Amino acid sequence: MIQTIFGIKGNMTTRFDKNGHRVAVTQIKADPSVVAFKKEGRVAIAFGKRKNPNKAQTHFITSLGFAPRHIHEIKSQEDIKTGDTVTVSNFQKQDLVKVTGTSKGRGFAGGIRRWGFHGGPKTHGQSDRHRAPGSIGQTTTPGRVYKGKKMAGHMGAVTHTTRDLEIFEIILDTNTIEVIGAVPGHKNGVVIIEKTGKAKAYVAPPEEKKDDEEEDKENKDEKKPEAKEEPQETKEEKKEEK
Repeated sequence: MIQTIFGIKGNMTTRFDKNGHRVAVTQIKADPSVVAFKKEGRVAIAFGKRKNPNKAQTHFITSLGFAPRHIHEIKSQEDIKTGDTVTVSNFQKQDLVKVTGTSKGRGFAGGIRRWGFHGGPKTHGQSDRHRAPGSIGQTTTPGRVYKGKKMAGHMGAVTHTTRDLEIFEIILDTNTIEVIGAVPGHKNGVVIIEKTGKAKAYVAPPEEKKDDEEEDKENKDEKKPEAKEEPQETKEEKKEEK
């Protein structure tokens, strides 16, 4: 059973769990994905259709009947064929999944917004150093700026994966998966859902221990014999004897 599927991110809303706690969930519409091909222990699932496929994508038309818009390869040794579908029924409630998507693009951002820099001093004659990044260079050795230096630049619009999200509910009628928590990407963005495990069941807290004095009282009450009522006939006979 392939436990990876494409989906489209929808709205966020709230639900109440069995303990009455309100949780935030993200609704993901996961229409059936199609198996594009299988080779050497790897399976490719496809999603969507291209309107104007190029020459390199036309070979999918002969096997699937259309050129897919998105393709994702996974490891699988299962006996499946090209054209088989993957649906939300392969997932269950309380499954742990990881969701991969493209984060929201924020454009060109400075060091404070992009990396959380604290900025420069606000007083002592500092008029234009409040949001400046500060020094970025080294000394004579090495005489250059290291690669990967945290600086201002394009923020967002990168592939991001959020792990250990729990499936709250699966609605088979609409092919919708409700996941507890936030999912990367903007609304109507394409995401990949992969099962990673099973969430631990809720364990109720232990009962509070009673004091020794209360336990002794309860035990004494249980040991006291109940008073037996005499029948009315025996009471009348005793009165006559007197």
